[in-house]
Amino acid sequence: MNINIRKGSLLPAIKRTITQQKINSYADASGDHNPIHVDETFAAATPLGGTIAHGMLVLAYLSELMTKSFGTTWFTTGNLNIRFKAPARPGDELTVTGEIDSISEENNSKIVTCNLNCVNQKEETIVAGSAIVKINI
Repeated sequence: MNINIRKGSLLPAIKRTITQQKINSYADASGDHNPIHVDETFAAATPLGGTIAHGMLVLAYLSELMTKSFGTTWFTTGNLNIRFKAPARPGDELTVTGEIDSISEENNSKIVTCNLNCVNQKEETIVAGSAIVKINI
């Protein structure tokens, strides 16, 4: 663990820049070549007005935050509950933050609930929600 596990503890923030190249690479890795992500001409003609990042690409940054905070325990016991609020676009500077909201004990484990938030450079919320991780004690 890389944090002090107590209510109110802040998780180490992560900053990432969305680029069209990252979006294209994610499309190749995932097989999701939806034109809203990879075809700038098509995407410009939609109500979104341009390409947007895959939701799972943005969620990877939230998972990175949790991994940085809770190590491999996050992989085996973690759970996300999030809502997408706005699309992430090429050029966006994303900041992912988290804070421990509550801690409970159950069957020799600590159940840690964290509030998570991802905003762009304009402080617009892209993703908000919570994560739960179970830590054996």
